Parts: sequence; C-alpha cells; structure tokens
Amino acid sequence: MKTPKRIQPLVDDGLVDEVLYQLMSGKEATVYAVRCGEQVRCAKVYKEAMQRSFKKAAQYQEGRKVRNTRRARAMEKGSKFGRKQQEDAWQNTEVDALFKLAKAGVRVPQPYGCYDGVLLMELVTDEKGDVAPRLNDVSMTAEQAVEDHTQIMHYVKQMLCIGLVHGDLSEFNVLVDDYGPVIIDLPQVVDAAANNNAFSMLCRDVRNMSEYYGQYAPELLDTHYAEEMWALFEAGELTTETELTGHFEFSSEATDVDSVLEEIKAAFAEEQERLERISDANED
Repeated sequence: MKTPKRIQPLVDDGLVDEVLYQLMSGKEATVYAVRCGEQVRCAKVYKEAMQRSFKKAAQYQEGRKVRNTRRARAMEKGSKFGRKQQEDAWQNTEVDALFKLAKAGVRVPQPYGCYDGVLLMELVTDEKGDVAPRLNDVSMTAEQAVEDHTQIMHYVKQMLCIGLVHGDLSEFNVLVDDYGPVIIDLPQVVDAAANNNAFSMLCRDVRNMSEYYGQYAPELLDTHYAEEMWALFEAGELTTETELTGHFEFSSEATDVDSVLEEIKAAFAEEQERLERISDANED
C-alpha cells in the first residue's frame, strides 16, 4: 500500500522497509502492519490532538510529571510550544509504560521506540502468524475464563505495584494469543499515587474484566479484586508476591447518600462510554 505521510520519515531513516496494510483506525490512532527487515511489526500513528476525541483527558493527565520546568510552565500556559510538549508527553506515555510493564512481567507488545508520533512495536500474532484477536472476539469455556481472569488480575496487580493503573482496560484493549491475554493501548495510563481518579479507574478496569469473563464463569461477578488491591496498596502492603483472593470486607459505617448517587451517575456514564466503544469497535 502507499506509505502514509507520517510513516515516510521512518522509511527514509531505514526503520521501516515497507507498509503492508492498515490494521485498524480508532479515535486515538491508526495502526499499520509494517515490514522491518525480516520482521513484521506494528506502527501506531497517533492522531493530532484536534483529531482525537478521547473523553475526560484531563482526568488521565492529572499527576503526570514533567521534569523540565520550562516545559511544565509552557504546558500550563497552553502556548504553542506548550501544546507541542503536551502532545509529545501524551505520546511518550504509552511507550514508557510498555517498557515499564514488560520489565514488571506484564504481557504487553514489545516496544521498539516512538518516532515523531509513530510508535513501533511488536505485532501480536497467533501460531499461524495471523494477527491475534481481541478478547471481545473470543469465546471460551468457564475453566478458561477463570484462568485468564486470574492472569489479568495478576497483571493489574503488577501494574499497581509499580504505581500504574491502565485506566481504560476492557475486552477491546486485550489481545489473546496462544499463550493467553496481552494488554494493549496504554496512552491513558495513570499514576496511582498522584491521580485522584486512580481508584475509580482501577475499579472500572477490574469491573470491565470481571463482567466480560463473568459471562462464561458467573462466580467472577461476585469478586472484589480492585478494592482488595487498593486497600493493600494504600497500606503499603501490596507486593508482586501478594496472592489475591477477590474477597474484601466492606465498611459497615453509614452510607453517604450523595456518594452513592455520584457513583450511580458515574456508572451510568461508564456504561454509555462502554456502548460507544462497542459501536466504535464494530465500525473498526
């Protein structure tokens, strides 16, 4: 196929030899299969800020640190330079997270680098060499659902142990190859200690996974891994060796009605976003 304009510099520099075909196009990026020497990899081309439609971006960016004070001030002022720095930081978040998670033992596509808004990474495939399907397109037995859910909860725990929460984990952001689930799409990853929305995002991530696998193994719907992990995390007791149970003792204190109403509103908004994701995925 014709080489997209954004990938042409990588071809000129010898990082990519040929663009084979488009894998998918979403609200945040367009992904292509590319040949790099004898290997086939992914080239994720991030869309410009004006083209993206990721909702509640400010919630995800809260707590992200910028070491360079000049860049930080420019980003706060919203100058042209600041917007460019903010865009670079948004794009680099995913590649940084991929390197950290791979080191922490979480299965993610292997990253090779980010070049001017184009992320080169591993193409996850099945044993036949075909692109691995998304979890949403996979059916399974109850036994397999429990096994894979346990694996995903382990990955979520490993992420939290290094202070990260995916923030948008669902059946659409997990691939399944012959070795099990692979977590993808991490530009919205949040700092668990610095972001006030981290716990609610963790709960949503875990709920999304439990509800999906719960279609095949209903007992998973009665688990509370997010609350269990977060309580241990806040107490400084969560480690990579922690064995999760999915059980959690909730406080018996009087219920805050206003908080419950806010949670109901948030749950409704999340359900609407989930339906939009399903619609977008079907269009892709």
